[in-house]
Amino acid sequence: MEEIATEIEQLDHTDSNLDTLPETTDSSGAVIGFQVIAREFTKDKLAMFSLGLLIVLLLVIFIGSYVGFDQSEVMRVQILKRYAAPGAEYLLGADEGGRDVFGQLFIGARNSIIIGFSVTILTGIIGIGLGIISGYYGGIIDNILMRIVDFIMVLPINMIIIVFVSIVPTYNMFTFVLIMSAFSWVGKARIFRSRTLSESERDYVNASKTLGTSDLKIMFREVMPNLSSLIIVNSTLNFAGNIGIETGLSFLGFGLPPSTPSLGTLIGFATSPDVIENKTWVWLPASILILVLMLSINYVGQALQRAADSKQRLG
Repeated sequence: MEEIATEIEQLDHTDSNLDTLPETTDSSGAVIGFQVIAREFTKDKLAMFSLGLLIVLLLVIFIGSYVGFDQSEVMRVQILKRYAAPGAEYLLGADEGGRDVFGQLFIGARNSIIIGFSVTILTGIIGIGLGIISGYYGGIIDNILMRIVDFIMVLPINMIIIVFVSIVPTYNMFTFVLIMSAFSWVGKARIFRSRTLSESERDYVNASKTLGTSDLKIMFREVMPNLSSLIIVNSTLNFAGNIGIETGLSFLGFGLPPSTPSLGTLIGFATSPDVIENKTWVWLPASILILVLMLSINYVGQALQRAADSKQRLG
């Protein structure tokens, strides 16, 4: 009898301890998920080096372009200094208009990064929002939105952007961002629609509907946080892609106006055999910079993708 009484006391003591344990909440689960992603990301030494290099480049580019150079002065044409070689006056020489290549490199990199980031944010807002709405509601709303997405995806997007840039009488960086964003959100919408379809069938969504929570709160306060890892990975990789698109269009002459520096504009000088062979200071620094930027962003994005996959496997 004494042994039975002792076991009962132990069970009561265990139950009291269980009552004092903290409850697991969704917010703590989200924090643990980000901790898993951060832990897996830090294991990738190349990704950590790429992230550090990217941060340093961004700081140098933005601080240097705003503090050290005046765009109107950099873009002032000086014919007598045409293709001036690198020296004391021009650290990286001058282009065919006698303009400072070093200043154009800083300002052009800043403009390309701003355009890539702005397009990523705008397309993210449109694509993620419509994707979540389409996947959450399904039915006729899903069919209408996806048919619009399918129609836009079969169009030659780059050619349409070139046409719009050509027909707009006066355009600037803001107009160029809007033109690029108008057709670049469809891929995001399809990706997030498919993920939302699976999320909308989970128990927490059904419980929220039962409690009478509004659809907007369910979509953007409950479903979207569970897509945060996908949002980060997709946005990072799209950031690099948008910089590449802007650079390519500027290289072809359909990007920013001639009065606005861009990395693509500097690389575009490499269409002449004489410039390619004898005046490498005009195009080579911009080519190396865009290569380093793209590789760094892609390495970071791929490492985030692997970390997000590890979080999904670990639950």
